[in-house]
This record gives sequence, C-alpha cells and structure tokens, in this order.
Amino acid sequence: MTEVGSVDVTHAADVVELEVPASAAYVAVVRTATAGLAARFDLTLDRIEDLRIAIDEACTLLIRRPADAPPDHLSCLFTLAEGALTVDVSGPDVELPDRSAYAWAVLSALVDSLESGHEDVEGARRTWIRLTVRAGAGQWA
Repeated sequence: MTEVGSVDVTHAADVVELEVPASAAYVAVVRTATAGLAARFDLTLDRIEDLRIAIDEACTLLIRRPADAPPDHLSCLFTLAEGALTVDVSGPDVELPDRSAYAWAVLSALVDSLESGHEDVEGARRTWIRLTVRAGAGQWA
C-alpha cells in the first residue's frame, strides 16, 4: 500500500509512481509524465495542457526553498481510477501560498479538484498538493 497525502491507493485501477530531484531542471520530466498519462486517460488536448500547466505550478511551489537547503526530492503518485486522474505531488516542507493568492487561483482554475497539506514521512515533514481531473469535459462542460 502506498500513501501520499493520506490517500490509500491499494485498490486503485492504475497507479504510477515517479520520484525526481526537487529541482526546476526536473519539473519538465513530471510535466511530460503527466501529459502522457493524461493522454492515456483520453483527456482532450486542452485538458491535457491545463493539467501540464497545473502540475508545473504545483511542482514550482514545492521546490521553492533556500539555495543552501539540502537536496530533496519530489514524489509523484498518478492514480487513474473511478473516472478521474489524480496527481499527488509531495516535496520538501514549504509554506504554500494563501488560498486567495494568484498562484492558488491559477491552480484551481485548471483542475477539477485541488487539495494540499502537510504530512510526516519517516520523521520529516513534507508538503503535498493533490490535483484531480475527471474524464470527459470536466469543469469546462
């Protein structure tokens, strides 16, 4: 069983895990994986691009930290189940913008559901963001 943001994915139909260094240089890898899985999920090209932009923004929020911070990683859990593609991204402990901030408004506009929080993983506090898009037209119907 894998848990990210307190979600049990034991019975998920299709789950893909990806771990990359928490660096801007690797955000493109996460974007590409997201687009590939979204295409497999039969999302429209516009919805795929929206999700790519959203995942880029989420990863960018999670890698903001001082230059002298020790190396860390982003963990991505892609779950395709029950008519939705959910992407859970967790990274170093960071302070996320207020939900009324522009960055959060952009994220909210691009996906059907957006959640965030903090969790303790092996004694270290991590921040997570969960993005969900539903099959079909989603919020643009």
